[in-house]
Amino acid sequence: MARPSDYPPPWSPAEAVAEPTDPPEERIEVGVVVVGAGPAGLACAIRLGHLLQGAPEVAERLGEVPVAVVDKGAKPGAHLLSGAVVNPVSLRRLFAGRRRTQDMPFFGRVEQEAVYVLTPRRAVRVPTPPPMRNHGNYVASLARLGRWLAEEAEAAGVTVLPETAAEKLLVAHGRVVGVRTGDRGRGRDGQPLATFEPGSDVVAQATVLAEGTQGYLTAAAVERFGLTGHSPQVYALGVKEVWKVARPLDRVVHTLGWPLRPQARYREFGGSFVYPMGEDMVTVGMVVGLDYRDVELSVHDLLQELKTHPLLRRILDGGERVAWGAKTIPEGGFYALPRPLHAPGLVICGDAAGMVNVPALKGIHYAVESGILAADAIFAALQPGEAVGRPGALARYDEAVRGSFIWRDLWRVRNVRQAFGRGLLVGSAVAAAATVSGGRLPPGRIPTELDASHELVRTGRARRYPAPDGKLVFDKLSSVYLSGNRTRDDAPNHLRVQTLVPREVAELWAHMCPAQVYEPGGEDAGKVEVRVTPSNCVQCGAITAKGGRLTPAEGGSGPEYSLT
Repeated sequence: MARPSDYPPPWSPAEAVAEPTDPPEERIEVGVVVVGAGPAGLACAIRLGHLLQGAPEVAERLGEVPVAVVDKGAKPGAHLLSGAVVNPVSLRRLFAGRRRTQDMPFFGRVEQEAVYVLTPRRAVRVPTPPPMRNHGNYVASLARLGRWLAEEAEAAGVTVLPETAAEKLLVAHGRVVGVRTGDRGRGRDGQPLATFEPGSDVVAQATVLAEGTQGYLTAAAVERFGLTGHSPQVYALGVKEVWKVARPLDRVVHTLGWPLRPQARYREFGGSFVYPMGEDMVTVGMVVGLDYRDVELSVHDLLQELKTHPLLRRILDGGERVAWGAKTIPEGGFYALPRPLHAPGLVICGDAAGMVNVPALKGIHYAVESGILAADAIFAALQPGEAVGRPGALARYDEAVRGSFIWRDLWRVRNVRQAFGRGLLVGSAVAAAATVSGGRLPPGRIPTELDASHELVRTGRARRYPAPDGKLVFDKLSSVYLSGNRTRDDAPNHLRVQTLVPREVAELWAHMCPAQVYEPGGEDAGKVEVRVTPSNCVQCGAITAKGGRLTPAEGGSGPEYSLT
């Protein structure tokens, strides 16, 4: 059967790089521009704001807008989604002397936890693996945490600009000089509508790419400046729901096994989580690596199937679904990090760089820490006698990351995710060896293959998915509605895919997408037409991992998450 990588999207990273085009007098000048109002970008902005408060002469040289954060969501947090159980170490460092942990918008401290291996009818509790221990961490909604961080950033003097998509990386004389924002108010064919607003060149002394997973400008920067890591980046797709429940859940729960298959030939790596969100809500989610091979695998439908298990039914019985969302997660680990993490005038932070510890299910505190370290490096490069855009001026950011727990933690688990490509048993053995040896075993580097490079198989898996009943099991379109999706029906198509592909590739995309964006159409000369409904898209990024390319949609479009 075919491989999705045999049908690459009609897109090149060069499309996302340009020189400034606005006349100098029409450009928006800021000191530092941060792309992405997630934990990495906002932590960087907050840290810079705090540092500049103690250095008014540096702030004055940066102009009327010393630090600006641009974000494509309708408001801060609108595009943020995670489990999430947060290690508070970096948030405490960011707000040392200013905010206490109890001031942060957490749902509660983790006091109890449980890990189960599932079969279709049974749940066998097993000891919690050391990387997955969460005692003392905090349950959070990343969307809510993002809104709070944006408020803290504005209090620190940062300008936060939602509904602003960064669509081009501005490069002049070999250095990054800012970003260009996207147009708004264009029709399906690109024609200006009555509401048309052109984009602008936002020029800055330093640019921070904190776009999160599948960063569009990050991909362009990696290509333009030769920052490719030792291994390709790979991803998982997470789909989650938030439920109001009749009975409180007193622990965080993780599951392995069913409904995923353990055999290596299927490459189905992942699991589920159930976290308490206060006394009356829980979040339940399913995460699956996108290197799977089965044409009919659907993470959304696997989550629906999971909820029919007796363990989940007991938790959700009498409850009501109130939120839904989907997002990809970078899983390539240590060897997939950009090398280096900077270029002249530019640094890359958080999920955009792939700073996720897969065995520990953690990325938020690495994102915050990387934002802090990036801010420190930029602030040092802004001092008199230094030039932030010169080659090597931001190398201290790489040095700081290499000396931090980010580097240490990711090195220790550098081969674990890759080992699970050989099946659950082999992956579990490698994970145990890495834990016991402090990362010394296994030695060397296990190769990583692109998610789209695996040959597809078909096993009739979709026949197992339960039929929607509107109470426990839900279809994709009702779920998209629950995401608050704001994309206009007549907006330009922001998804790049080949539109004539083998049937198995078209069906793969249709099953994979949690928002029912892709649909196989008529057949012509052995190829199937791919019909695309971009207004359904929740910008999860899965298509980029599996053979297409998500590009920036109009600012303000996409989901409007509040509890995810």
